[in-house]
Amino acid sequence: MENNIKQILLDNAGELFGTPVNESMIQLQKTRKEFKGDITLVIFPFVKMMKTSPDQAAERIGNFLRDHLDLIRGFNVVKGFLNLEIDDVYWLKTLQDIDADESFGLAKEPTGKTLMVEYSSPNTNKPLHLGHLRNNFLGYSVAEILKANGNKVIKTQIINDRGIHICKSMLAWLKFAPLNAAGERETPQTTGMKGDKFVGKYYVEFDKALNAEAKEIMTAWEKSDFSTGDQVAEEVTKLYAAAAEKEDEKAKQAILSKVKELAKNETSILKEAKEMLVKWEARDPETYLLWTTMNSWVYDGFDTTYKTMGVDFDHLYYESDTFLFGKDVVIDGLNKGIFYRKEDGSVWIDLTDEGLDEKLVLRSDGTAVYMTQDIGTAIERFKDYPDLNGIIYTVGNEQDYHFKVLFLILKKLGYTWADECFHLSYGMVDLPTGKMKSREGTVVDADDLMHEVIQAASEMTRERGHIEGMSEEEKQELFKMIGLGGLKYYLLKVDPRKRMMFNPEESIELNGNTGPFLQYAYARIQSLVAKTGLLKAPEKSVITEEERELIKWLMMYPSTVEEAGKNYSPAEIANYTFELVKMYNAFYQSVPPIVKETNEEVKQLRVALSLNVAKVVKSAMRLLGIDVPQRM
Repeated sequence: MENNIKQILLDNAGELFGTPVNESMIQLQKTRKEFKGDITLVIFPFVKMMKTSPDQAAERIGNFLRDHLDLIRGFNVVKGFLNLEIDDVYWLKTLQDIDADESFGLAKEPTGKTLMVEYSSPNTNKPLHLGHLRNNFLGYSVAEILKANGNKVIKTQIINDRGIHICKSMLAWLKFAPLNAAGERETPQTTGMKGDKFVGKYYVEFDKALNAEAKEIMTAWEKSDFSTGDQVAEEVTKLYAAAAEKEDEKAKQAILSKVKELAKNETSILKEAKEMLVKWEARDPETYLLWTTMNSWVYDGFDTTYKTMGVDFDHLYYESDTFLFGKDVVIDGLNKGIFYRKEDGSVWIDLTDEGLDEKLVLRSDGTAVYMTQDIGTAIERFKDYPDLNGIIYTVGNEQDYHFKVLFLILKKLGYTWADECFHLSYGMVDLPTGKMKSREGTVVDADDLMHEVIQAASEMTRERGHIEGMSEEEKQELFKMIGLGGLKYYLLKVDPRKRMMFNPEESIELNGNTGPFLQYAYARIQSLVAKTGLLKAPEKSVITEEERELIKWLMMYPSTVEEAGKNYSPAEIANYTFELVKMYNAFYQSVPPIVKETNEEVKQLRVALSLNVAKVVKSAMRLLGIDVPQRM
């Protein structure tokens, strides 16, 4: 309708305004709720050329449009705004068009673009936690939204399966795992523990041993016992002196934390872990066998978690593969003068001219850092997919600086496609008890949390008593659908860029902006249709204000999907759907029972409207990775 109005005004500009007008002057918007009308035209751009008052100009344009467009049944003028009322025939036809389109809201033609979305990308030294849930649900949903916009999408992750972190778990297992009578260390198989949790347990054990040894070193330093060496002694003495001068306790603790980090670097256990990393990169057979064994335990655990989450991947990359290529790229860049080597043998890049700092890309012992493998991985991906147009990295906002540096390094290396790489920076998830810390074992485990919300959904649903006649298998599937649906929706409804507080109890509530609230609306419509049958929108019928507003909101679904794709924001889909369901519930409560409606045209309209609301809810929830139940 907006296009028709614009065209009429453009084609008849001479008669109306006395001069041709630019399309940009024609500003149409949705009529505000307090005024009668459907579409509002802003009159002020035309007042001067029409040489009359705003209200007179609006009256003239309104009469002209009503005479030339049959579907405009009336208008009103409010302070320079022309509010146009559209005939019910238009809204009925719009509903019929939505009804006939099974893939309503989704792009009809491919864009020709291939995009890669990276998400999850865990370390193989610990299980997935609450933060990974937001990451996975966000990345998966963004991938589905980009598909819905007509793009070819490759879902991927880079598994951080090497580095000092995994060496810590490996070393701790060798040192601290109890032995059985045959002299064999415990394993996930002998303990019955999930593989990723088992390895994560030893990561925590390493940290405990590290802190204990660091504490002993600091105690010795406080007694001026600096057997660790003169250079460290001088630095530690200066730090202790600086701390003593500070009256502010926070400033003092900040200095002492630096002392603690120096102490950790002097521990024998951390030095052993670093030696193990050097051995691993040199492909020492014993170290490599231990690494493959422990990683296999973790992968089995991850696969189970991903299956419960309902996320998948098209291509897996492993840091243990890509870091080698990254090192080659760095050496080549070193020869070309892009990087430089310091006296200790480490390799850096100077980005101070770009407002950043100097960045390490190879340690002095020749081992790689995260940046090294990320350089290699990005280049490998564009080689693997020659039609790739861009990569979206779903990574928390604590890595904002890392990705600025990565994209800049890639550009300096001559890869122009770096401009098409985007960091989908999302806020951290907090708990009422504070920030999670993996090394201290205070994270909220992803498996435990998913189990918890499913159990809570089970209790809630059994109490409501609407599952009569369902088999136990069907009930369990429903509980999982409600629990995980609530969890996903809770983590996705917030703008990705915002930090958020997570409350698992709120996520499964049936009222408010929650997943179960939307699932219940869908299930209720299925119950309605089971009683009325599938009915198409009628050719003619009286339309109430609530019905007209619902159709208008349904019309906005395609543009919402498009905007969500442009902004990489599932929150836009989530909140659109919440508003749709609120509007539907208000409509449902405002009319007599639809099943008992005697006017066949009205009944057809309301059933068709309900069906299309359900269709959009199901489509939107699918883009969020959420299933909807037939009954609830």
